[in-house]
Amino acid sequence: MHDLDPDGEFPDGGRRRAAVLGSPVAHSLSPLLHGAAYAALGLEHWSYGRFEVDERGLACFVARLGGRSGSEWAGLSLTMPLKRVVIPLLDGITGRAASVEAVNTVIRHSDGRLTGDNTDIPGMVEALRERGVTRVESATVLGAGATAASAVAALAQICSGPVTVLARVPGRAAELRGWGERLGVDVRTERWEHADRSLSAPLVISTTPKGAADCFAGAVPAAPGVLFDVVYDPWPTALAAAWAGRGGPVLGGLDLLVHQAARQVELMTGCGRAPLAAMRAAGTAAPAAAAAAVAR
Repeated sequence: MHDLDPDGEFPDGGRRRAAVLGSPVAHSLSPLLHGAAYAALGLEHWSYGRFEVDERGLACFVARLGGRSGSEWAGLSLTMPLKRVVIPLLDGITGRAASVEAVNTVIRHSDGRLTGDNTDIPGMVEALRERGVTRVESATVLGAGATAASAVAALAQICSGPVTVLARVPGRAAELRGWGERLGVDVRTERWEHADRSLSAPLVISTTPKGAADCFAGAVPAAPGVLFDVVYDPWPTALAAAWAGRGGPVLGGLDLLVHQAARQVELMTGCGRAPLAAMRAAGTAAPAAAAAAVAR
């Protein structure tokens, strides 16, 4: 936990910075969510930015955070494609991040050390719990990347039976089975083109980039379970719209983003509890504001 004074500054009086990195990253709502949290917490000297950074530029950016030259930095949020390539650049990672070899949060400590964590895992669990999903007998995961691994780790906490993973890239299927063994989850794999056979699970988590799961919109079962689609731009996705049209409960990427960002705020600022309501309000208002701007 960081040692903050009441004015939101560290004892040396320096301002604090954080940011989200990724490629692409222009669509990210993280600056709005973290900014809303800082405002609600009265952290007037904190700011949160957004930087387009790919795998080639990550090492240079991270190097600037170490030592005294980076003392104003509190941490980073990471999105695709940086969640795994960042690991060798850090001084250490938490057991949670190590369990899936994926880091979406970097914390800079006062001595300059950089440690990685994964807030996607608790973010998924909390988002589902908020909607009343605390236990399921089986589940399906669409996709097999870093977010899918985090989904399997989250399911380790709430799923009592098998988890079916559908990978667009065949080689990724074996990797997810390996994650399942490490996490104590019975992971079974199915071919991507056979996803329609797996959409009847009580919980389906789509971890694919936008548009990738649209092809399954016509295969939604007549009485669907819960869909958790991690995409938030555009929203709703074709799959989410079709799912809701069949009467199935739907969680979206904003649900995940808010909960994982809340944990990041707690880790970076040292606050006991992030202002979840203020962060959700900021994220919910963003699409409407964007649409109004286009209309003008």
